[in-house]
Amino acid sequence: MTKKNDPLEERPSKFELDVYDVFAELETLLLSKHKDYGPRNISDSPGGPVNGLRVRMHDKLARINNLVDSKKNPQHESLEDSFKDMANYAIIGLLVLRGKWDK
Repeated sequence: MTKKNDPLEERPSKFELDVYDVFAELETLLLSKHKDYGPRNISDSPGGPVNGLRVRMHDKLARINNLVDSKKNPQHESLEDSFKDMANYAIIGLLVLRGKWDK
């Protein structure tokens, strides 16, 4: 006798749905910025693409630290924007390491 699956077990949790939403935002942002900037701003970075990403990620982390520590309300780029950029830099890093980033 086959056990029937409970339909409630098949539904994604609220957390899973929230993760999917964030991933969709990141995807849209990454693809949009890739159209604006192209691949060469990463590929042609001094010291290579991984070094370029390290510099960008360091700058974003310094910005995040400054915003959190100073408790300032930024005029241009929000804390959320900075975290989105960090996440997308990590995705770009994986693409670079896997040889899938445009040159």
